[in-house]
Amino acid sequence: MTAAILLYQLNTLTEADEKPAAVFFLGPNSALSHLPIDLPYRSNYYKIGLCLRGHARLKVNLETYDIEPDSLMVLSPYVIKQWPFMSADFEGLSVFFTREFISANCSLNPDAFSFFEGDARHVFQLTSSQADNIAALLQSIEHKYDAPHAYREEILRSLIQILLHEIAPIYSAQHVSATVTQTRSQLIAAAFKKLVSTHYATERSLSFYADKLCITPKHLAETVKEATGRRAVEWLAEAVLLEANVLLQNPALTIAQIADTLHFADQSTFGRFFRKGIGVSPAAYRQRWA
Repeated sequence: MTAAILLYQLNTLTEADEKPAAVFFLGPNSALSHLPIDLPYRSNYYKIGLCLRGHARLKVNLETYDIEPDSLMVLSPYVIKQWPFMSADFEGLSVFFTREFISANCSLNPDAFSFFEGDARHVFQLTSSQADNIAALLQSIEHKYDAPHAYREEILRSLIQILLHEIAPIYSAQHVSATVTQTRSQLIAAAFKKLVSTHYATERSLSFYADKLCITPKHLAETVKEATGRRAVEWLAEAVLLEANVLLQNPALTIAQIADTLHFADQSTFGRFFRKGIGVSPAAYRQRWA
């Protein structure tokens, strides 16, 4: 299904006349991107970013993160992203790269890092010393990115690989600590949302997810509501709406094709579902890109 989805390529962040980009750095002095990132999107690149100042809100799949100074962002191509808010004074250091770039001439697979998994925690807070260390690495990458050198790409690749290995134990320690402190209800809710992220397009009945979790639909509904404050069916609907938002940005797909991709009975059923969730019809929503 993802093959039909319009992706932002790394080139869209760079100058139009440049050769196809495999790595890109964005810092406080970089030109701002004009991409409509306040709307849901996918990309073909990985991103590691550190907030220096200001605040922002980032949605990744079904999770919403509040970003503040010393927040580290780790994003893969597999997730739907959206930036509904970014303060005027927001500044950060971010490096973007493709799988082909980071894996060239070596066996390193970025997907081997658990923080790039689809259900990972994509934003986490660093201590002051951790943030200083990551900022120094990112500034080294920025310096090498801007400086001409015969082996520029090789140096950048090595520095990014060091960055990945510096982040790995930090994420692992935070992930283990967070899991240990979660209640049974929170663990069930997290497992439910992970299943939803995988099966939302084809499975929309609570009984399917309850069976996967070896609990009753009633227990699942009550647990998710208790742990998240939202009904399980609302999480399911949000996942489908996110995918619909991204698909509608692709002019090559008809609304009927999108309805079929998302396994709706017909275009009318999809239209009613979308209008109920977003407030406008799919056709009206699509006019934003006409």
